[in-house]
Amino acid sequence: MADFLDVRDLSVGFVTENGTARVLDHVSFSMRQGEIMGLVGESGCGKTTLARAILGVLPDNAEIGSGTMGFDGADLLARDTSDLRGRLITFIPQDPFGSFSPLFTVGDQIGELMRWKSPERMPGERRYAASRRRADHARVLAALRDVQLPDAERLLRKYPHELSGGQRQRVMIAMALLPEPKLVIADEPTTALDVTIQAQILKLLRRLASERNASVLFTTHDLGTAWEICDRVTVMYAGQEAETAEVGDFFARPRHPYTGMLLASLPTQGAALRGIPGDVPSPFTPPPGCRFHPRCPRATELCRQTHNETAEPAPGHHVRCHHPQVWPAS
Repeated sequence: MADFLDVRDLSVGFVTENGTARVLDHVSFSMRQGEIMGLVGESGCGKTTLARAILGVLPDNAEIGSGTMGFDGADLLARDTSDLRGRLITFIPQDPFGSFSPLFTVGDQIGELMRWKSPERMPGERRYAASRRRADHARVLAALRDVQLPDAERLLRKYPHELSGGQRQRVMIAMALLPEPKLVIADEPTTALDVTIQAQILKLLRRLASERNASVLFTTHDLGTAWEICDRVTVMYAGQEAETAEVGDFFARPRHPYTGMLLASLPTQGAALRGIPGDVPSPFTPPPGCRFHPRCPRATELCRQTHNETAEPAPGHHVRCHHPQVWPAS
Protein backbone atom coordinates (compact mmCIF):
# COMPACT_ATOMS: atom_id res chain seq x y z
CA MET A 1 0.00 0.00 0.00
CA ALA A 2 1.41 3.40 -1.01
CA ASP A 3 2.19 6.06 1.61
CA PHE A 4 -0.11 9.07 1.49
CA LEU A 5 1.78 10.97 4.22
CA ASP A 6 5.53 11.01 3.62
CA VAL A 7 7.88 13.08 5.79
CA ARG A 8 11.51 13.03 4.64
CA ASP A 9 14.66 14.39 6.34
CA LEU A 10 12.69 16.89 8.45
CA SER A 11 14.70 19.06 10.84
CA VAL A 12 13.05 21.58 13.18
CA GLY A 13 14.72 23.85 15.72
CA PHE A 14 13.35 26.27 18.30
CA VAL A 15 15.23 29.56 18.60
CA THR A 16 15.60 30.60 22.26
CA GLU A 17 17.72 32.92 24.38
CA ASN A 18 20.02 29.97 25.11
CA GLY A 19 20.51 29.04 21.47
CA THR A 20 18.66 26.77 19.05
CA ALA A 21 17.13 23.56 20.37
CA ARG A 22 17.32 20.92 17.64
CA VAL A 23 14.01 19.23 18.45
CA LEU A 24 13.70 17.19 15.23
CA ASP A 25 16.87 15.91 13.59
CA HIS A 26 16.44 14.65 10.00
CA VAL A 27 13.29 12.68 10.78
CA SER A 28 11.73 10.45 8.12
CA PHE A 29 8.25 9.12 8.73
CA SER A 30 5.37 7.81 6.63
CA MET A 31 1.77 6.64 6.94
CA ARG A 32 -0.61 4.64 4.80
CA GLN A 33 -4.20 5.57 4.17
CA GLY A 34 -6.62 3.98 6.63
CA GLU A 35 -4.07 2.95 9.26
CA ILE A 36 -3.60 3.99 12.87
CA MET A 37 0.04 4.84 13.50
CA GLY A 38 1.31 5.13 17.06
CA LEU A 39 4.00 7.74 17.64
CA VAL A 40 5.51 6.86 21.02
CA GLY A 41 8.35 8.07 23.18
CA GLU A 42 9.33 9.88 26.36
CA SER A 43 8.36 13.48 27.03
CA GLY A 44 10.57 15.76 24.95
CA CYS A 45 11.38 13.17 22.29
CA GLY A 46 9.85 15.28 19.50
CA LYS A 47 6.61 13.39 18.83
CA THR A 48 4.36 16.38 19.53
CA THR A 49 6.59 18.69 17.46
CA LEU A 50 6.38 16.27 14.53
CA ALA A 51 2.58 16.15 14.85
CA ARG A 52 2.38 19.95 15.00
CA ALA A 53 4.67 20.31 11.99
CA ILE A 54 2.27 18.15 9.99
CA LEU A 55 -0.64 20.24 11.29
CA GLY A 56 1.18 23.48 10.43
CA VAL A 57 0.85 24.92 13.95
CA LEU A 58 4.49 25.23 15.02
CA PRO A 59 5.25 28.20 17.31
CA ASP A 60 6.68 31.43 15.91
CA ASN A 61 10.20 30.64 17.14
CA ALA A 62 10.33 27.36 15.16
CA GLU A 63 12.67 27.06 12.19
CA ILE A 64 12.43 24.27 9.61
CA GLY A 65 16.00 23.55 8.58
CA SER A 66 15.43 20.82 6.01
CA GLY A 67 13.00 18.27 4.71
CA THR A 68 9.78 17.73 2.81
CA MET A 69 6.27 16.75 3.90
CA GLY A 70 4.13 15.19 1.21
CA PHE A 71 0.43 14.63 1.85
CA ASP A 72 -1.89 13.07 -0.71
CA GLY A 73 0.14 14.52 -3.59
CA ALA A 74 0.71 17.98 -2.04
CA ASP A 75 3.92 19.29 -0.41
CA LEU A 76 2.84 20.73 2.93
CA LEU A 77 5.98 22.89 3.11
CA ALA A 78 5.82 24.30 -0.40
CA ARG A 79 2.31 25.75 -0.66
CA ASP A 80 -0.53 27.41 1.21
CA THR A 81 -2.22 24.47 2.87
CA SER A 82 -5.00 26.28 4.75
CA ASP A 83 -7.49 24.41 2.56
CA LEU A 84 -6.01 21.09 3.76
CA ARG A 85 -5.36 21.68 7.44
CA GLY A 86 -8.54 21.79 9.45
CA ARG A 87 -10.43 20.01 6.71
CA LEU A 88 -8.44 17.08 5.31
CA ILE A 89 -6.09 17.10 8.32
CA THR A 90 -7.78 17.56 11.71
CA PHE A 91 -6.77 17.42 15.35
CA ILE A 92 -7.94 15.85 18.62
CA PRO A 93 -6.23 17.56 21.59
CA GLN A 94 -5.01 16.06 24.84
CA ASP A 95 -7.05 18.51 26.93
CA PRO A 96 -10.51 19.01 25.40
CA PHE A 97 -11.59 21.46 28.12
CA GLY A 98 -8.78 23.87 27.25
CA SER A 99 -9.71 23.70 23.56
CA PHE A 100 -13.25 24.98 24.10
CA SER A 101 -14.19 28.58 24.82
CA PRO A 102 -16.06 28.74 28.15
CA LEU A 103 -18.16 31.67 26.86
CA PHE A 104 -20.06 29.87 24.09
CA THR A 105 -22.25 26.79 23.98
CA VAL A 106 -21.01 23.57 22.44
CA GLY A 107 -23.50 24.09 19.61
CA ASP A 108 -22.18 27.59 18.85
CA GLN A 109 -18.62 26.31 18.64
CA ILE A 110 -19.45 23.31 16.46
CA GLY A 111 -21.55 25.63 14.27
CA GLU A 112 -18.60 27.94 13.71
CA LEU A 113 -16.47 24.95 12.70
CA MET A 114 -19.10 23.80 10.20
CA ARG A 115 -19.50 27.25 8.71
CA TRP A 116 -15.91 27.16 7.42
CA LYS A 117 -14.91 23.47 7.34
CA SER A 118 -18.10 21.65 6.37
CA PRO A 119 -17.84 19.16 3.48
CA GLU A 120 -20.90 20.96 2.08
CA ARG A 121 -19.03 24.28 1.76
CA MET A 122 -17.95 25.21 -1.75
CA PRO A 123 -14.50 26.76 -2.38
CA GLY A 124 -14.59 30.52 -1.84
CA GLU A 125 -18.09 30.44 -0.35
CA ARG A 126 -18.59 33.25 2.19
CA ARG A 127 -22.34 33.36 2.82
CA TYR A 128 -23.74 30.70 5.16
CA ALA A 129 -26.98 29.85 3.37
CA ALA A 130 -29.92 28.55 5.39
CA SER A 131 -30.10 25.36 3.31
CA ARG A 132 -26.46 24.49 4.09
CA ARG A 133 -26.92 25.45 7.74
CA ARG A 134 -29.78 22.92 8.01
CA ALA A 135 -27.73 20.22 6.26
CA ASP A 136 -24.76 20.92 8.53
CA HIS A 137 -26.95 20.75 11.63
CA ALA A 138 -28.25 17.34 10.59
CA ARG A 139 -24.66 16.22 9.99
CA VAL A 140 -23.66 17.41 13.48
CA LEU A 141 -26.51 15.51 15.15
CA ALA A 142 -25.55 12.34 13.26
CA ALA A 143 -21.89 12.75 14.29
CA LEU A 144 -22.79 13.16 17.96
CA ARG A 145 -24.87 10.00 17.78
CA ASP A 146 -21.91 8.23 16.13
CA VAL A 147 -19.73 9.06 19.14
CA GLN A 148 -22.45 7.68 21.43
CA LEU A 149 -23.69 10.95 22.89
CA PRO A 150 -27.44 10.71 23.54
CA ASP A 151 -29.88 13.64 23.36
CA ALA A 152 -27.65 15.59 20.98
CA GLU A 153 -30.00 18.59 20.66
CA ARG A 154 -29.90 19.14 24.42
CA LEU A 155 -26.10 18.68 24.52
CA LEU A 156 -25.60 21.40 21.90
CA ARG A 157 -27.27 23.93 24.23
CA LYS A 158 -24.81 23.18 27.04
CA TYR A 159 -21.57 24.97 27.89
CA PRO A 160 -18.31 22.96 27.97
CA HIS A 161 -18.10 23.01 31.78
CA GLU A 162 -21.46 21.26 31.94
CA LEU A 163 -20.05 18.15 30.21
CA SER A 164 -17.95 15.40 31.75
CA GLY A 165 -14.38 14.81 30.55
CA GLY A 166 -15.44 11.80 28.53
CA GLN A 167 -18.30 13.74 26.92
CA ARG A 168 -15.99 16.60 25.98
CA GLN A 169 -13.52 14.19 24.38
CA ARG A 170 -16.33 12.51 22.42
CA VAL A 171 -17.41 15.93 21.16
CA MET A 172 -13.81 16.62 20.11
CA ILE A 173 -13.69 13.34 18.18
CA ALA A 174 -16.97 14.25 16.45
CA MET A 175 -15.59 17.70 15.55
CA ALA A 176 -12.39 16.17 14.17
CA LEU A 177 -14.39 13.80 11.95
CA LEU A 178 -17.10 16.24 10.79
CA PRO A 179 -15.02 17.77 7.94
CA GLU A 180 -14.50 14.19 6.60
CA PRO A 181 -10.69 14.32 6.93
CA LYS A 182 -8.19 11.89 5.48
CA LEU A 183 -5.85 12.25 8.47
CA VAL A 184 -6.69 12.80 12.14
CA ILE A 185 -3.88 13.69 14.53
CA ALA A 186 -4.72 12.64 18.08
CA ASP A 187 -2.30 14.06 20.67
CA GLU A 188 -2.53 11.72 23.68
CA PRO A 189 -6.34 12.11 23.65
CA THR A 190 -7.03 9.80 26.61
CA THR A 191 -4.39 11.04 29.08
CA ALA A 192 -6.81 13.17 31.13
CA LEU A 193 -9.47 10.44 31.39
CA ASP A 194 -9.92 7.61 33.85
CA VAL A 195 -9.06 4.07 32.76
CA THR A 196 -12.62 2.95 32.01
CA ILE A 197 -13.36 5.99 29.84
CA GLN A 198 -9.96 5.63 28.13
CA ALA A 199 -10.88 2.15 26.92
CA GLN A 200 -14.23 3.37 25.61
CA ILE A 201 -12.64 6.29 23.74
CA LEU A 202 -9.94 4.08 22.17
CA LYS A 203 -12.52 1.55 20.97
CA LEU A 204 -14.70 4.35 19.60
CA LEU A 205 -11.83 6.06 17.78
CA ARG A 206 -10.69 2.83 16.15
CA ARG A 207 -14.22 1.96 14.99
CA LEU A 208 -14.90 5.40 13.53
CA ALA A 209 -11.51 5.57 11.77
CA SER A 210 -12.16 2.15 10.20
CA GLU A 211 -15.68 3.04 9.09
CA ARG A 212 -14.53 6.30 7.48
CA ASN A 213 -11.18 5.02 6.12
CA ALA A 214 -9.42 7.86 7.93
CA SER A 215 -5.80 7.53 9.02
CA VAL A 216 -4.98 8.40 12.63
CA LEU A 217 -1.61 9.58 13.93
CA PHE A 218 -1.86 8.71 17.62
CA THR A 219 0.84 10.24 19.83
CA THR A 220 1.29 8.62 23.23
CA HIS A 221 3.86 7.76 25.90
CA ASP A 222 1.82 4.69 26.87
CA LEU A 223 2.97 1.51 25.10
CA GLY A 224 -0.11 -0.35 26.36
CA THR A 225 -2.35 2.11 24.56
CA ALA A 226 -0.25 1.76 21.40
CA TRP A 227 -0.64 -2.03 21.54
CA GLU A 228 -4.40 -1.73 21.94
CA ILE A 229 -5.23 0.68 19.12
CA CYS A 230 -2.39 0.91 16.58
CA ASP A 231 -1.60 -0.96 13.35
CA ARG A 232 2.02 0.20 13.29
CA VAL A 233 4.26 1.95 15.81
CA THR A 234 7.10 4.46 15.43
CA VAL A 235 9.22 5.07 18.52
CA MET A 236 11.14 8.34 18.77
CA TYR A 237 14.20 9.20 20.82
CA ALA A 238 15.78 12.64 21.26
CA GLY A 239 14.35 14.09 18.06
CA GLN A 240 14.91 11.10 15.78
CA GLU A 241 12.78 8.15 14.75
CA ALA A 242 14.42 5.04 16.21
CA GLU A 243 12.23 2.22 14.93
CA THR A 244 9.04 1.59 12.95
CA ALA A 245 7.24 -1.75 12.61
CA GLU A 246 3.89 -3.48 12.53
CA VAL A 247 2.56 -3.51 16.07
CA GLY A 248 2.97 -7.27 16.61
CA ASP A 249 6.54 -7.32 15.30
CA PHE A 250 7.38 -4.17 17.23
CA PHE A 251 6.52 -5.74 20.58
CA ALA A 252 7.74 -9.26 19.79
CA ARG A 253 11.00 -8.46 17.95
CA PRO A 254 12.32 -5.00 18.87
CA ARG A 255 15.52 -4.24 16.99
CA HIS A 256 16.72 -0.88 18.33
CA PRO A 257 18.46 -1.10 21.74
CA TYR A 258 16.33 1.78 23.02
CA THR A 259 13.11 0.01 22.03
CA GLY A 260 14.25 -3.19 23.72
CA MET A 261 15.15 -1.36 26.92
CA LEU A 262 11.90 0.61 26.82
CA LEU A 263 9.85 -2.58 26.56
CA ALA A 264 11.95 -4.24 29.28
CA SER A 265 11.16 -1.32 31.61
CA LEU A 266 7.42 -2.05 31.51
CA PRO A 267 6.20 -3.32 34.90
CA THR A 268 5.46 -7.05 35.13
CA GLN A 269 3.99 -9.01 37.99
CA GLY A 270 6.60 -10.26 40.45
CA ALA A 271 9.53 -8.47 38.79
CA ALA A 272 11.47 -5.45 40.04
CA LEU A 273 11.05 -2.22 38.12
CA ARG A 274 13.84 -1.53 35.61
CA GLY A 275 14.71 1.84 34.19
CA ILE A 276 17.04 2.97 31.41
CA PRO A 277 20.34 4.27 32.86
CA GLY A 278 21.46 7.76 31.93
CA ASP A 279 19.58 10.84 30.79
CA VAL A 280 17.99 12.04 27.56
CA PRO A 281 20.48 14.41 25.85
CA SER A 282 19.82 18.12 25.69
CA PRO A 283 18.43 19.31 22.32
CA PHE A 284 20.85 22.27 22.59
CA THR A 285 23.94 20.05 22.73
CA PRO A 286 23.07 16.64 21.29
CA PRO A 287 25.87 14.06 21.20
CA PRO A 288 27.64 13.34 17.91
CA GLY A 289 26.80 10.16 16.07
CA CYS A 290 23.82 8.19 17.39
CA ARG A 291 21.88 10.21 19.96
CA PHE A 292 21.30 7.11 22.08
CA HIS A 293 24.93 6.02 22.27
CA PRO A 294 25.68 7.55 25.74
CA ARG A 295 23.03 5.22 27.23
CA CYS A 296 23.43 2.21 24.92
CA PRO A 297 25.20 -0.93 26.18
CA ARG A 298 25.96 -1.94 22.58
CA ALA A 299 27.55 1.33 21.49
CA THR A 300 30.89 1.26 19.66
CA GLU A 301 33.21 3.94 18.32
CA LEU A 302 31.18 3.87 15.09
CA CYS A 303 28.05 4.81 17.08
CA ARG A 304 29.88 7.63 18.88
CA GLN A 305 31.20 9.24 15.71
CA THR A 306 28.91 8.42 12.79
CA HIS A 307 25.35 9.55 12.16
CA ASN A 308 23.26 6.42 11.80
CA GLU A 309 20.94 6.00 8.79
CA THR A 310 17.66 4.11 8.73
CA ALA A 311 17.80 0.53 7.45
CA GLU A 312 15.18 -2.15 6.80
CA PRO A 313 16.52 -5.40 8.31
CA ALA A 314 13.16 -7.15 7.76
CA PRO A 315 10.25 -6.32 5.43
CA GLY A 316 8.31 -3.40 6.88
CA HIS A 317 10.62 -3.10 9.89
CA HIS A 318 12.79 0.04 9.86
CA VAL A 319 15.48 0.85 12.42
CA ARG A 320 18.01 3.66 12.85
CA CYS A 321 20.91 1.77 14.41
CA HIS A 322 24.42 0.61 13.51
CA HIS A 323 24.04 -2.59 15.55
CA PRO A 324 20.35 -3.61 15.61
CA GLN A 325 19.11 -6.70 17.37
CA VAL A 326 19.11 -9.72 15.03
CA TRP A 327 16.19 -12.15 15.28
CA PRO A 328 15.90 -15.58 13.63
CA ALA A 329 13.63 -15.75 10.62
CA SER A 330 10.10 -16.75 11.63
